[in-house]
Amino acid sequence: MSLKKVAILISGEGTNAQNIIKTLHDKEIEVTKVISNKADANGLNRAKSLGIKTVAIESKNFSTREEFDKVLVDELQKEPLDLVVLAGFMRILTPIFTQNIKAINIHPSLLPLFKGSKAIERSFESDMKVAGVSIHEVTSELDGGKIIAQECFNKENLNFSEFEKRIHEIEYKLYPKAIVKYLEGIV
Repeated sequence: MSLKKVAILISGEGTNAQNIIKTLHDKEIEVTKVISNKADANGLNRAKSLGIKTVAIESKNFSTREEFDKVLVDELQKEPLDLVVLAGFMRILTPIFTQNIKAINIHPSLLPLFKGSKAIERSFESDMKVAGVSIHEVTSELDGGKIIAQECFNKENLNFSEFEKRIHEIEYKLYPKAIVKYLEGIV
């Protein structure tokens, strides 16, 4: 049986991408490439060190989101892919992407709460007693696609550093499982 082909999109450190590669690559999936919208993203170095092809498409070189998304979609469609996984990809995607690419995203809050940027900080500062991580389909609505996995934890008595560490621990555990289940059609 051939492995499902997945590309990963990043913008920064790439720790989630690195975890996905280490956990799933050549076992459950084949990570064909890691793409960043920032050429200096450390995640590209992490992927290269694990033997994964990397591509940088600098979003700052495009005057509109649509122009960037067209080039990104063209790059993704150079080879057949079963799924695109966003892992810290800090771009709002237009219908040029969302109508042509099957993708999922990880978000560091219990959606539909705290959509968009600074979700970890906003979730920590909220009066809620729990916090967590969501994985959802990518649609034209920011962090608004169908939720395919969530996990929460009690955040009482945690300082911000402990809170952020707990978010990342859940991300590293939940995302690989959700990717496999999603590709198997279980969720």
